[in-house]
Amino acid sequence: MNIQRYLFLLSMWVGLTVGCAESSTDTTPSETGATDPAAADASDAQIAEVPAEETTESPVGDDSVASAEDAPESESHEETPAEVAVVTFEPGPDVQKTVLEELILAEPGTVFQFEEGVFEFTDGLSLTVDDVTIRGRGMDKTILSFKNQEAGAEGLYITSDNVVVEDLAIEDTKGNATKSLKADNIAYRRVRVEWTGGPKETNGAYGFYPVSSKNVTVDGCVAIGASDAGIYVGQSINVIVKDSRAEFNVAGIEIENCYEAEVYNCVATNNTGGILVFDLPDLPQQRGHNVRVYKNRVFDNNTPNFAPAGNIVGSVPAGTGVEVMANSNVEIFENEILNHGTTNLMVISYLAIGKDIKDPNYYPYAEGIHIHHNQFSAGGDKPDNDGGKLMAAILGTPLPDIVWDGVVNEEKLVDGKLPDEFGISIHDNTKEEGEVTFGNLGGLEGLQDPGNAKPSRDLSPHQFTLPSVEPVSFAEAE
Repeated sequence: MNIQRYLFLLSMWVGLTVGCAESSTDTTPSETGATDPAAADASDAQIAEVPAEETTESPVGDDSVASAEDAPESESHEETPAEVAVVTFEPGPDVQKTVLEELILAEPGTVFQFEEGVFEFTDGLSLTVDDVTIRGRGMDKTILSFKNQEAGAEGLYITSDNVVVEDLAIEDTKGNATKSLKADNIAYRRVRVEWTGGPKETNGAYGFYPVSSKNVTVDGCVAIGASDAGIYVGQSINVIVKDSRAEFNVAGIEIENCYEAEVYNCVATNNTGGILVFDLPDLPQQRGHNVRVYKNRVFDNNTPNFAPAGNIVGSVPAGTGVEVMANSNVEIFENEILNHGTTNLMVISYLAIGKDIKDPNYYPYAEGIHIHHNQFSAGGDKPDNDGGKLMAAILGTPLPDIVWDGVVNEEKLVDGKLPDEFGISIHDNTKEEGEVTFGNLGGLEGLQDPGNAKPSRDLSPHQFTLPSVEPVSFAEAE
């Protein structure tokens, strides 16, 4: 048993001993319900401590392990290898207290095993220790329920590195389901987050919410019902979101102000907007770039926008498949993007949404966007909100499959033309019925006054090829 746990249990024992001394001498432990503190702790969380593999001077590949008896006496005061603890939780009335205590006492290498069942919490959980795994028995078998949450901004809040969360569900949190801040090498695998009452403005903002981190993995996860984004990764470097599903959120999957990110083999459906790649002002990390969105199924994202007033995603029209705003070097390829009431794919500058920019370092343009080998189907027949109606006033309905606002940085024009490297490349896309359609809204002049708009549906200026964005590669947390 590690010294921190020993001192913690000793303090509990002292407290109980003092309490018993102050009680009547006729009172027996059975009458008060008092038990041995170590036994009580074990009843809430079963702890199996497994010694880490010892290091010897044997050559690599030697299976022999030196025993403690073989160690020279002079080494008896040296640090011993850390013990790896597996802490097991069962559902029960006292589980919240036990889990909170164990998370505080955790040491690097600890595995927290939540067994099958529903674990009810009224307080958020937090983890500050590196090299920890939080594990259930399956996203439909182990459920951490926060339906009656009274305290905490998240269900699970992580601020440590090298953390894996896997095979469980987090439901009905008051705020975000799970947030990780400055948590490098973090992986969520086969985790479901859900607000079970359906889409509501009062639901928590984010399902998965890693921010300001490096080496982020979201793999095989499900997000349902977030009032902002189901799967959101912000201001991070090296991001992989794969094999996941986002449904009935405002934004299904959102990559915001990130460098080197990939979203692939995912399903985004029944959201307001399917997949968003944004860059926003007033944040420490800006100029998001090098993002790959590929081999996803993005369809029927027509749920009315239910974001609280003032949220940036509140500007997303219902019926948006994929939207890129103010990012650069984004490659969108080999996706199915189908059946969206406003438009299947939209590329815009931040200037298009009409918000003031007070950040002098912010760059509001979308540049180097490469759209190729995607499959589209009909849409654009039900433009939503003021943004959708403005586009319809300029381009007519149905809106095209691909819409670009036409806003460029005029300082980069060469002989009146934007160099290809900063442009929008569109080629080799297909459609179930007919040709893929395109519309250029004509720039800021038309966005400010549709009567002055000079739109274009000519795709030929965009039929060039940009270099592929390099794949993201890093050692995912295990």
